[in-house]
Amino acid sequence: MAEVDDHMRIAVQLERGAFRLDVDLCLPGRGISVIFGPSGCGKSSLLRAIAGLEPTTRGRIVIGNETWLGDGHSLPPHRRAVGMVFQHAALLPHLTVAGNLAYGWKRAGAPTASLQHWIQTLGLTELLPRKPASLSGGERQRVALARALVCQPRCLLLDEPLSAVDVERRGEILPLLETIRREAGIPMLYVTHSIDEAVRLADHLVLMDGGRIRASGAALELLNHPDVPPLLAEDAGVVVEAHALAQDADGLLNLTTQAGPLRLHGIARADDAPHRVRIRARDVSLSLSRHEDSSVLNLLPATVVAITPASHGQVRVRLDANGQMLLALISQRSCEHLQVQPGMAVWAQIKAAALLA
Repeated sequence: MAEVDDHMRIAVQLERGAFRLDVDLCLPGRGISVIFGPSGCGKSSLLRAIAGLEPTTRGRIVIGNETWLGDGHSLPPHRRAVGMVFQHAALLPHLTVAGNLAYGWKRAGAPTASLQHWIQTLGLTELLPRKPASLSGGERQRVALARALVCQPRCLLLDEPLSAVDVERRGEILPLLETIRREAGIPMLYVTHSIDEAVRLADHLVLMDGGRIRASGAALELLNHPDVPPLLAEDAGVVVEAHALAQDADGLLNLTTQAGPLRLHGIARADDAPHRVRIRARDVSLSLSRHEDSSVLNLLPATVVAITPASHGQVRVRLDANGQMLLALISQRSCEHLQVQPGMAVWAQIKAAALLA
């Protein structure tokens, strides 16, 4: 029996005026691969090329054991088993939610069980008789997600699906995307320029700039690499995996991490899944002693590993907190005043309000 290969191999070139997309990627066949980079770097063009919406694309696209582009042929978009969700839901305005879902589902010939599963999973039962104009932005995106999934796609492409959704609705959709990752069992390519979304969702991270791939790899390894990738330098930090212990009466979530206990504002995950906590370098200050007479709630003992120059008279200090790397961005003057040097014991001070989970 032939071995089943579920990886995505994408080596494509696309020219549009002065812009040139030239990428060569091998992505996992499960989980969420986040494509991260600034506006205009080619993220959306890459998704459109995969979906077959850019007819001048050259190169090779192989999804598992299926060749979509290459070997002298290119599958048309309707023959590529891809689900796509855009920034705006693009629902058919004259149809109800039920009609929008049934439209693609019938054309794909997918089983009824698929339709019912995603209606229930994404909480759409009460929305079925309504028209798109009566839905909120978050509700429309939930319908768009279901519309893509009921067709049982081979992969799911998401082009900044939360950029037009308000913060509160975004907080509702992010857990649904994690549920989709767990239940759909297909690769998801998620385009964003939000580092917070990348941290929350990415299993694999791709950094893009100028139409090219600047880095690609396991998300936590890339986000926590000692040599901060240039695309992340302005928002440098580390991502710590944490488990919730309890939520106190003040609404603070108590977490346990390798670096030590952390407190932040948030809620425990319903499925007891680990949290990813992003600690930005600019939110970490250093002290030579433990200060209890301060509003800062998170105090972690650490050892200075290295000091590297940053921009605007600042330095980036790499710390070891019980085997967990941390970064602190402080002024050169503070570094000299405290006489910070490798091997020194310090306290990393992190405001609870600054932590992102």
